[in-house]
Amino acid sequence: MSNYSRRDFLAHSAAAGMLAWQADRLLAAGDAAAARPADMAIARWKGPEPKDATDPQLAGIATKLTQQAIDALGGMRRFVKRGDVVWVKPNIGWDRKPEQAGDSNPQVVAALVAMCLEAGAKTVKVGDYTVHAAVKTYETSGIAPAVKTPGGKMVFLDKQRFKETAINGERIKTLLLYPEIIECDLVINAAIVKHHVLSNATLCMKNYMGVMDNRAPFHQDFAACLCDLTRFMKPRLCVLDAVRILKDHGPVGGRMEDVAVKTTVAAGVDIVALDALGLELMGKEPGETRKAASIIKYAEESGLGKANYRGLALKELAVT
Repeated sequence: MSNYSRRDFLAHSAAAGMLAWQADRLLAAGDAAAARPADMAIARWKGPEPKDATDPQLAGIATKLTQQAIDALGGMRRFVKRGDVVWVKPNIGWDRKPEQAGDSNPQVVAALVAMCLEAGAKTVKVGDYTVHAAVKTYETSGIAPAVKTPGGKMVFLDKQRFKETAINGERIKTLLLYPEIIECDLVINAAIVKHHVLSNATLCMKNYMGVMDNRAPFHQDFAACLCDLTRFMKPRLCVLDAVRILKDHGPVGGRMEDVAVKTTVAAGVDIVALDALGLELMGKEPGETRKAASIIKYAEESGLGKANYRGLALKELAVT
């Protein structure tokens, strides 16, 4: 005769019910995590290695990396609504060829323009407040001819059109900003990973300085000012171009020995995380990037994002 009592039956039933409930919760949590849009995507090239920074195949690699990084975030339609006016903001400050890594990669920029238009954008404008003459930087960088193909519009920023704008930051209260940029429905920050002699690195947050005039006050309290500007710009989509990076003698560059091929493009909604990745990709010793690291730390403490990008909803892609 079995010793299995009614009390045992009820106890086992309760335990089984609890296990099933816990399993359902885990499954639901897994489904929710799977359904959650990614915060950040890193696309790395795993195909045949380019021979050097001048290799023509880097153009196609840059396009493919950009497309797959954006697709991994949920596609451009996550950010662009039909009829939107979009501004893609690369770094085009310098009269440098693409292989010199002084400006954002032209194919990265062109791919973003094409995806915006495919998503239904009415107009996609591209421009930067350059240091060298824009009439030269736009062409030499390769960005102007690359953007023309998918139907983007290059815009030359007129110094007379900058307007004193209240940003109400902690350190900076007003800035001379370019109205045509900040009035767009979406600004896509498309920054290259570069060394900078003053801040150690120029990445996504610093790329916003191309929407303003009179940058001198920033050098009095760089981290606070940069965070004020970033907070005002309300980053929604940032793209980090590390197809080629400038390791030294930035931001101008020009020496091929300072260029490294990283064949990586990252995109995301957390600008601090992207800057942290950019600093990592530069591969320098901590002492060589102390200023840039302090800016990232300040931005994180200011609530602008998380430096630990691996703690985000992250997708890492091996692209061939």
